Amino acid sequence: MSLSLIKTPELTYQEACEFFDYKKNKLEFQNKIKQFEKAVEVFCKKTNQEEFNKKLKGETEGAITHNFADGQYIRTAVAPKNTLVSTKIHAKNHPFFLMKGDISIFSEEGVKRIQAPFHAITEAGTKRILYVHEECIFITVHRTDCLTIEEVVAEIT
Repeated sequence: MSLSLIKTPELTYQEACEFFDYKKNKLEFQNKIKQFEKAVEVFCKKTNQEEFNKKLKGETEGAITHNFADGQYIRTAVAPKNTLVSTKIHAKNHPFFLMKGDISIFSEEGVKRIQAPFHAITEAGTKRILYVHEECIFITVHRTDCLTIEEVVAEIT
Protein backbone atom coordinates (compact mmCIF):
# COMPACT_ATOMS: atom_id res chain seq x y z
CA MET A 1 0.00 0.00 0.00
CA SER A 2 1.45 3.34 -0.92
CA LEU A 3 0.72 6.80 0.37
CA SER A 4 0.02 9.40 -2.26
CA LEU A 5 0.16 13.10 -1.64
CA ILE A 6 -2.49 15.41 -3.01
CA LYS A 7 -1.14 18.65 -4.40
CA THR A 8 -2.95 21.68 -3.04
CA PRO A 9 -2.47 25.33 -3.88
CA GLU A 10 -0.02 27.05 -1.60
CA LEU A 11 -1.56 28.94 1.25
CA THR A 12 0.16 32.19 2.14
CA TYR A 13 0.70 33.29 5.72
CA GLN A 14 -1.71 36.19 5.14
CA GLU A 15 -4.42 33.86 3.81
CA ALA A 16 -3.97 31.56 6.80
CA CYS A 17 -4.27 34.51 9.19
CA GLU A 18 -7.40 35.74 7.42
CA PHE A 19 -8.93 32.28 7.61
CA PHE A 20 -8.32 32.01 11.36
CA ASP A 21 -9.59 35.57 11.89
CA TYR A 22 -12.75 34.63 9.98
CA LYS A 23 -13.25 31.52 12.14
CA LYS A 24 -12.62 33.56 15.30
CA ASN A 25 -15.07 36.26 14.18
CA LYS A 26 -17.67 33.63 13.31
CA LEU A 27 -17.39 32.08 16.78
CA GLU A 28 -17.52 35.52 18.43
CA PHE A 29 -20.67 36.36 16.45
CA GLN A 30 -22.29 33.04 17.40
CA ASN A 31 -21.47 33.71 21.06
CA LYS A 32 -23.05 37.17 20.83
CA ILE A 33 -26.22 35.64 19.41
CA LYS A 34 -26.26 33.08 22.23
CA GLN A 35 -25.86 35.91 24.78
CA PHE A 36 -28.73 37.74 23.07
CA GLU A 37 -30.90 34.60 23.20
CA LYS A 38 -30.12 34.15 26.91
CA ALA A 39 -30.94 37.81 27.67
CA VAL A 40 -34.28 37.45 25.86
CA GLU A 41 -35.01 34.23 27.75
CA VAL A 42 -34.33 35.88 31.12
CA PHE A 43 -36.38 38.95 30.17
CA CYS A 44 -39.30 36.80 28.97
CA LYS A 45 -39.33 34.80 32.21
CA LYS A 46 -39.25 37.98 34.35
CA THR A 47 -42.09 39.57 32.38
CA ASN A 48 -44.25 36.45 31.80
CA GLN A 49 -43.72 36.64 28.04
CA GLU A 50 -42.36 33.15 27.53
CA GLU A 51 -44.41 32.75 24.35
CA PHE A 52 -42.19 35.42 22.75
CA ASN A 53 -39.10 33.37 23.62
CA LYS A 54 -40.66 30.33 21.90
CA LYS A 55 -41.28 32.45 18.79
CA LEU A 56 -37.66 33.63 18.79
CA LYS A 57 -36.50 30.00 18.82
CA GLY A 58 -39.01 28.99 16.13
CA GLU A 59 -40.86 26.72 18.56
CA THR A 60 -44.35 28.19 18.18
CA GLU A 61 -46.93 25.49 17.52
CA GLY A 62 -48.50 25.63 14.11
CA ALA A 63 -45.79 27.88 12.68
CA ILE A 64 -43.72 24.92 11.49
CA THR A 65 -44.65 21.94 9.34
CA HIS A 66 -42.50 18.88 8.68
CA ASN A 67 -42.44 16.58 5.65
CA PHE A 68 -40.30 13.62 4.61
CA ALA A 69 -39.67 12.49 1.03
CA ASP A 70 -37.11 10.04 -0.36
CA GLY A 71 -34.29 10.71 2.10
CA GLN A 72 -35.13 14.38 2.55
CA TYR A 73 -36.55 16.34 5.46
CA ILE A 74 -38.45 19.46 4.41
CA ARG A 75 -39.19 22.07 7.07
CA THR A 76 -41.59 24.93 6.39
CA ALA A 77 -41.79 27.82 8.84
CA VAL A 78 -44.20 30.74 8.78
CA ALA A 79 -43.02 33.81 10.66
CA PRO A 80 -45.32 36.78 11.29
CA LYS A 81 -44.42 40.37 10.49
CA ASN A 82 -42.17 42.22 12.98
CA THR A 83 -40.70 39.14 14.66
CA LEU A 84 -37.16 38.05 15.40
CA VAL A 85 -36.07 34.48 14.74
CA SER A 86 -32.85 32.89 15.96
CA THR A 87 -31.58 30.07 13.75
CA LYS A 88 -29.96 26.85 14.94
CA ILE A 89 -26.40 25.94 14.04
CA HIS A 90 -26.60 23.20 11.41
CA ALA A 91 -24.04 20.44 10.94
CA LYS A 92 -24.36 20.29 7.14
CA ASN A 93 -24.84 22.69 4.26
CA HIS A 94 -28.43 22.81 3.04
CA PRO A 95 -30.63 24.89 0.74
CA PHE A 96 -33.20 27.36 1.99
CA PHE A 97 -36.02 29.06 0.12
CA LEU A 98 -37.84 32.28 1.01
CA MET A 99 -41.19 31.68 -0.67
CA LYS A 100 -43.03 34.72 0.67
CA GLY A 101 -42.04 37.83 2.57
CA ASP A 102 -39.24 40.23 3.32
CA ILE A 103 -36.52 39.56 5.92
CA SER A 104 -33.19 40.88 7.12
CA ILE A 105 -30.51 38.31 7.94
CA PHE A 106 -27.96 39.30 10.60
CA SER A 107 -24.80 37.19 10.35
CA GLU A 108 -21.06 37.48 10.94
CA GLU A 109 -20.89 38.92 7.42
CA GLY A 110 -23.24 41.80 8.28
CA VAL A 111 -26.89 42.44 7.47
CA LYS A 112 -28.51 41.35 4.23
CA ARG A 113 -32.13 42.14 3.36
CA ILE A 114 -33.85 39.69 1.04
CA GLN A 115 -37.30 39.43 -0.47
CA ALA A 116 -39.19 36.48 -1.89
CA PRO A 117 -38.71 34.68 -4.11
CA PHE A 118 -35.16 33.90 -3.01
CA HIS A 119 -33.00 30.83 -2.44
CA ALA A 120 -29.47 30.18 -1.24
CA ILE A 121 -27.33 27.69 0.68
CA THR A 122 -26.92 27.81 4.44
CA GLU A 123 -23.35 26.81 5.24
CA ALA A 124 -22.65 24.40 8.07
CA GLY A 125 -21.80 26.16 11.33
CA THR A 126 -23.80 29.30 10.51
CA LYS A 127 -25.92 31.01 13.17
CA ARG A 128 -28.11 33.97 12.34
CA ILE A 129 -30.84 36.26 13.60
CA LEU A 130 -33.68 37.04 11.19
CA TYR A 131 -35.91 40.10 11.38
CA VAL A 132 -39.21 39.60 9.55
CA HIS A 133 -40.35 42.81 7.83
CA GLU A 134 -43.37 41.11 6.19
CA GLU A 135 -44.85 37.70 7.02
CA CYS A 136 -42.64 35.07 5.47
CA ILE A 137 -42.70 31.44 4.46
CA PHE A 138 -39.27 29.90 4.79
CA ILE A 139 -38.41 26.36 3.63
CA THR A 140 -35.27 24.33 4.39
CA VAL A 141 -34.37 20.96 2.89
CA HIS A 142 -32.01 18.51 4.60
CA ARG A 143 -30.61 15.19 3.33
CA THR A 144 -31.27 12.48 5.92
CA ASP A 145 -32.30 8.87 6.37
CA CYS A 146 -33.99 9.68 9.69
CA LEU A 147 -37.73 9.15 9.95
CA THR A 148 -38.69 11.25 12.97
CA ILE A 149 -38.34 14.95 13.65
CA GLU A 150 -36.38 14.28 16.84
CA GLU A 151 -33.85 12.10 14.98
CA VAL A 152 -33.49 14.69 12.23
CA VAL A 153 -32.89 17.53 14.70
CA ALA A 154 -30.24 15.45 16.48
CA GLU A 155 -28.52 14.71 13.17
CA ILE A 156 -28.59 18.13 11.52
CA THR A 157 -27.92 20.44 14.51
